[in-house]
Amino acid sequence: MTPSTPESAGGRPAVPLARRLADALTVARAFLGLPLLLALGAGQAGLGWALLLLGGFSDWADGWLARRSGGGSVWGARLDPLTDKILISAPLLWLAREGTLPLWAVWLLLARELLISGWRADQASGAPASAAGKAKTVLQFTALLLLLWPLTWPLANGLRSLGWWLFWPSLLLAFSSGASYLRAGLSRPAGPDRS
Repeated sequence: MTPSTPESAGGRPAVPLARRLADALTVARAFLGLPLLLALGAGQAGLGWALLLLGGFSDWADGWLARRSGGGSVWGARLDPLTDKILISAPLLWLAREGTLPLWAVWLLLARELLISGWRADQASGAPASAAGKAKTVLQFTALLLLLWPLTWPLANGLRSLGWWLFWPSLLLAFSSGASYLRAGLSRPAGPDRS
């Protein structure tokens, strides 16, 4: 007797709850960017910091849930990095506007993110994140959390300085991992022809 696969009402295999929760967290994270930017612009540094922390936690949680359900979906592999880019763009642009980070460095990073997102969209598998890409994301979130540490909180000057110094290796890792994605992409065929 072979084990049966649970089916949804439409006769297709049911999507595990953990995967549905992972996808919901990914979508919710995309909507954190605007409130984060508004909080920073309104001088609510603590709220902005908390929203970025929440976004970072949701990124970890959706990955954990996807792995727990047996692996993420192609849809999730495409959407997850895009929501990360939306979330980090808000504080990056604000930090450049404030003069904390040079505008040229932020533009270079955002251009890399757009290039890799465009490349990923054309890959049949969604091009899941590499180990270097995951390390880049962790380093970026850490640098941004430190750079956004509110001035009224303890150790603000030291932690903000540490965040500034961590931003630069995250930028180098962004370009290194981006080059790796593109090299890997050139060695395998693109997704289905959409013309």
